[in-house]
Amino acid sequence: MSVEPRVNDQIRAREVRLVGPEGEQVGIVPIERALQLAADVDLDLVEVAPMARPPVCKLMDFGKFKYESALKAREARRNQQQTIIKEMKLRPKIDQHDYETKKGHVVRFLKAGDKVKVTIMFRGREQSRPELGYRLLRRLEEEVSELGFVEAAPKQDGRNMIMVLAPNRATKAVGRGAKSDDDAPVEAEEAAQPVAES
Repeated sequence: MSVEPRVNDQIRAREVRLVGPEGEQVGIVPIERALQLAADVDLDLVEVAPMARPPVCKLMDFGKFKYESALKAREARRNQQQTIIKEMKLRPKIDQHDYETKKGHVVRFLKAGDKVKVTIMFRGREQSRPELGYRLLRRLEEEVSELGFVEAAPKQDGRNMIMVLAPNRATKAVGRGAKSDDDAPVEAEEAAQPVAES
């Protein structure tokens, strides 16, 4: 199904409500008269409101209209923010050092403005102890609470327990800015400062 408006001979209505090239109302005219007016001013007759009774048509340069519409659509896509969901997998009996490493990744993802899906994987007899995974997820939630909040509470999904963390609004704004900023000059300035001799 085409979403492009009907133009000139594609318009099937017997009469249309015509709008001039400057937006002025011409009135309800037969389609033949509207097409003749369009030909006289070397413009296209474009159906802008096909569901109206009678349909509303406007005299315009259709090629220019399509080009401007494409530009607007491209600009809208450029301004959209892509939501990225990162995944972090843990085991219920994770070692403290490994836990700190994984927590560091979660913190980095949240600071960058991304959501994090935290998955606890149960194997064998661990499946009979879901409270271990629940406790681990709660601990992680508390430790990253200043950066993010729980968007989806912990829930059992087969052999896994899943929780989704989303960045706080302030964190998200800072994270998006940090992705575009260049931190190298600041480090260079700090390195360039003279060291006082004793």
